[in-house]
Amino acid sequence: MLIPRVMPCLLVKKDRLVKTIRFKSPSYVGDPVNAIKIYNEKEVDELIILDINATIERRKPNFELISEVASECFMPVCYGGGISSIDEIKKLFGLGIEKVSVNSQSFNNLDLIYQSAKAFGSQSIIVSMDVKKAIFSKYRICTHSGNKTTKMGPGEYAKMVENAGAGEILLNSIDRDGTWDGFDIDLIKLVTNVANIPVIVLGGAGKLSDISDAVHKGGASAVGLGSMAVYQGKNLGVLVNFPSRQKLIEIFGRIQ
Repeated sequence: MLIPRVMPCLLVKKDRLVKTIRFKSPSYVGDPVNAIKIYNEKEVDELIILDINATIERRKPNFELISEVASECFMPVCYGGGISSIDEIKKLFGLGIEKVSVNSQSFNNLDLIYQSAKAFGSQSIIVSMDVKKAIFSKYRICTHSGNKTTKMGPGEYAKMVENAGAGEILLNSIDRDGTWDGFDIDLIKLVTNVANIPVIVLGGAGKLSDISDAVHKGGASAVGLGSMAVYQGKNLGVLVNFPSRQKLIEIFGRIQ
């Protein structure tokens, strides 16, 4: 049975696994490599790892940690954080990373997306969009881990990155991050209604029905889980976990 992709999204800060709330107050969760070993046992199909401080600190990806992660993973891995050149992307692929997620640099330099997609194929290039509501409840793209708010809306930016050659969009709601309040369906629809490439959504999942809503109501192609993948529940302790395939089949039903 084919079901939409559901994947853990792990946040890394200074080589430690953390979880944020609305992109603030990162809490220590554990060691990323140990978490990956558990996800291997749970037969997760895909994994996203984002270094949330690399761009702010103006440093390159931690290739040593990424190499360790890639060698440990039994599933395809997408990495994002601090990527600013084709050479870095090439090195990441050489270490065993299957996809890269480019965020702040793609906003400032769309040619990086164009050249990367041309060199490596669109299927391996994801553009990450961090979005929050600004004045008058308008959605705006943010960069640098949410610290810089731009004047561009997510729908407009989605078309730009698609035209530049991005193969997928990772859409992250800053307002819902770590809240367990469910996905922002209106935000998801703003992007899925204009994008012709897959949209992975992130930020807000608190229960299994939220995952289904993101796909059936929002039109998302895939769902990333943050808090649900590292905690027992809201306000509860750390427990690296993931919904079983049978649970996912139950919430999605049969999809042709």
